[in-house]
Amino acid sequence: MDMDYNPDVCRLEPELLQLNEVSSLAIKSNSYVADKLFEQWLSLPDSTALVKSLVYKAKTGVSLNVSGATSSPKSCNNLVPPLSPRSSSGSPRITKQRAGPSVLGSSLKIANEPTKELIPQFYFKNGRPIPNELKERCLFRTNQFFYGHANGLSADEFKPVTKEICMLPSFFSSVLFKAIDVGNTGVVTKEAFVDFWVNGNMLTKDIATQIFTLLKQPDLRYLTQEDFKPILRELLVTHPGLEFLQGTPEFQERYAETVIYRIFYYVNRTGNGHLTLRELKRGNLISAMLHADEEEDINKVLKFFSYEHFYVIYCKFWELDTDHDFLIDKENLIRYGNHALTYRIVDRIFSQVPRKFTSEVEGKMGYEDFVYFILSEEDKSSEPSLEYWFKCIDLDGNGVLTRNELQFFYEEQLHRMECMAQEPVLFEDILCQIVDMVKPQDEEYFTLHDLKGNKLSGSCFNILFNLNKFMAFESRDPFLIRQERENPTMTEWDRFAHREYIRLSMEEDADDASNGSADVWDESLEAPF
Repeated sequence: MDMDYNPDVCRLEPELLQLNEVSSLAIKSNSYVADKLFEQWLSLPDSTALVKSLVYKAKTGVSLNVSGATSSPKSCNNLVPPLSPRSSSGSPRITKQRAGPSVLGSSLKIANEPTKELIPQFYFKNGRPIPNELKERCLFRTNQFFYGHANGLSADEFKPVTKEICMLPSFFSSVLFKAIDVGNTGVVTKEAFVDFWVNGNMLTKDIATQIFTLLKQPDLRYLTQEDFKPILRELLVTHPGLEFLQGTPEFQERYAETVIYRIFYYVNRTGNGHLTLRELKRGNLISAMLHADEEEDINKVLKFFSYEHFYVIYCKFWELDTDHDFLIDKENLIRYGNHALTYRIVDRIFSQVPRKFTSEVEGKMGYEDFVYFILSEEDKSSEPSLEYWFKCIDLDGNGVLTRNELQFFYEEQLHRMECMAQEPVLFEDILCQIVDMVKPQDEEYFTLHDLKGNKLSGSCFNILFNLNKFMAFESRDPFLIRQERENPTMTEWDRFAHREYIRLSMEEDADDASNGSADVWDESLEAPF
């Protein structure tokens, strides 16, 4: 070259290199890299020619129009090299480093700060805004139902609005009507409905939140048993499968109570009587409500609402409650299932370890307590049942079942087998069998987590304190096994309730026949032939 280059006199501005792969901060912090890149660029033939041309123009006084010139104090006589080529061919870049930030503002300068990403709003205090299309569709349907009713709809006329517009079960109509008609005028106008359902953002909420909002008390953040009574009263009045109960208000009340107890047994997992929105969403109550609203045969709604299930529970309690004071004691409960339970497990139940009794009479179990017991006893595969019996066996309450605790309950089973001339099974063999069935993480003890992860856990409890079911499990009835395979969706409770309802109905038919006239009795005897 004809000109000399002195790096101490003129230094390259890093921003002018436009290296997207290299941060300008990295170049500034290491001037050696910048100098080497500049020297590499000056060594190119095209660069030499360009520099000579610029020097010549500067000496002859020709105006220089260099794109990207900078007024930085670090520049030398306002002479700067041209921008480096952007194409990959002939590029002076010899090293690829981490990608730098995108260019902002000037095309020559790389941004030193990252681009701020706009995060859309995800929390709305009063609910997510209603999409215009959804709002218009709801208003259109509302106008159809309120057409010709300028003064509003009565409670009976409002029922189609509950189901067709709000998409709620029809037996929520009274609750929704009262929530809108705060002044108790007896009618709901179109304006009042739109203000509550549309402007109140109820339209955008999921069905679980809608039901939770309608049922709960305004000052509470949970549901109580009392909150479910209005919808069950309307269900009893309007459902075709429950019309036969309208002449017996006492059994209507018992049915409603049983449904509520079953709901809280399965859905209120904390067991504190306060059903939260989270529990409502995680449970299967909403689907059961929708099923009950669509199904005319209430007995096909196995979850919570089946009348046959209520009939079995109530009759079982009535059989044990010999004095009919609606309370049962230890001696009554020991007769359950043809004396299937041991005294030791009954003592644990009445010590209120698995669940505190709602009965205020000491040593007595009320109807609600019995509902929790029978659901736990007849379906030991459910999580509430496993928790119930785990607390009973866990004598010291340390959260694990040890060999000594299992042996304590099995000793009475062993004694009963000997009294009944059954071949006794030693505890060591039983313990090995339980370990093989449950497969705990540590064979020295069993945790609730171990039991919940195994389908045979319920049979382990039967081995410890229910002799009849223990013997049935050992015999492996092929008929019951086939039933389970044919109806995999049915739970143990569903199968038990179905068998018991048939048995109880046959006994009732036999009692009716025996109480009839002699002619009716003779006719019934001749019928099979």
